[in-house]
Amino acid sequence: MKKNHSVPPVWLMGLSNLTLGVVTGIVAFALPQLMAAERVPEWKIAAITAVAVSPSFWCVLFGPMLDVRFSRRWYATVLAGCAAVFTAIAFLSLHRLLLLELALTLANVSANLFGAALGGWLSTVIEEKDRNILSKWMNVALIGGMGIASTLGGELTRRLPISLAAGLMGLIVFLPTLTFLLIPAPGPDRRLAAESFGQFNREVLSLLRRRENVVVLLLFLSPCSSFALTNLLGGLGADFHASAREISLAGGVGEFVPAILGCFLFPIIARRLPLRFFYLANGVAGSLFTLGLIVLPHLTWTFALAVFGEFLFQAVAFSIQIGIVFDAIGSNNPLAATTFAFLTAATNVPLTYMMVADGRAYSAAGVAGAFSADASISIVACLAMGVLLAKFSSEASSGAVQPQEPAPTAQPSEGE
Repeated sequence: MKKNHSVPPVWLMGLSNLTLGVVTGIVAFALPQLMAAERVPEWKIAAITAVAVSPSFWCVLFGPMLDVRFSRRWYATVLAGCAAVFTAIAFLSLHRLLLLELALTLANVSANLFGAALGGWLSTVIEEKDRNILSKWMNVALIGGMGIASTLGGELTRRLPISLAAGLMGLIVFLPTLTFLLIPAPGPDRRLAAESFGQFNREVLSLLRRRENVVVLLLFLSPCSSFALTNLLGGLGADFHASAREISLAGGVGEFVPAILGCFLFPIIARRLPLRFFYLANGVAGSLFTLGLIVLPHLTWTFALAVFGEFLFQAVAFSIQIGIVFDAIGSNNPLAATTFAFLTAATNVPLTYMMVADGRAYSAAGVAGAFSADASISIVACLAMGVLLAKFSSEASSGAVQPQEPAPTAQPSEGE
């Protein structure tokens, strides 16, 4: 496929991912806070949020749809529009919890598929040398979008009529698609979208027949660099004698600033380390930081330090993950969006089971138990994956790796 080199700056393309960030922030932060203000029971809020977050796993089943029939720009635009509509409906449904749960879930389905379409699309228009820079800016957009949603979601609903606030939040979700007008969109495979569902198993198997993808999948499924403690720290402030205001301040500034810093550090370090070993090194360094927190006094400044450090290492990990996915996709991959959806879905798995493990360790031994469990499991996983990667690299360099069966040969056509 001939590449169109007339593309906008990489940072502008990466900021297109704000749509996914805003919806993620609405699902995880804004609407749970609004439900709490409406005195919805905490168990009910948790249940609704859990259902709404679940598409990050299962929406991968629809990934193949994004690589056929229409351009990925078309899919990304339509899915952003769906996410905007369902977001507005969710804000209008605070007193109808069943509709709220359905709307939130559909908004998150649309946003996750949007992210897969966008990632698959951008991988076909950027130069190889720009992949890490694009990964940085996509993660900056994700984090920035979450911050926008967390800040504006509550403020708009408190200061404006709910119908106007809902419409504005929907508009904010869709607004980043304006950048699409500047980005070239290679034409799609002209198969019918319906055909791709029947071929899903074959396409996934074709991905798994490539050892590169299997190694990446194992890396992402392992707890090497998950830093799941970031999802628990908000509830541990009392253990560090932090007030509600101090917890809120640490959770706001202590999340956003190090996360952005981590995204900007990623391409600098990635120039000196192979991405996969960088991923393991980040996991080990972050785990040693976590272990170091155990010996510090349980005071507010320790809590703030924990929040800052854990989010810093997690942001670097997220950026590395996207960079690795772009490398796995390669150039002119007819299954680019499928591969992006499949591999990024895997990164959410360790976040879930490590939260369970850390929670059980906290119940058994408090903060020290949670921190030591999270760090020790990660270090062991990093060492195991390091041995596997070294073996794989050795085989590749000696020519022991046999040519893998290529992905399906359907080639996208030129033009829209």
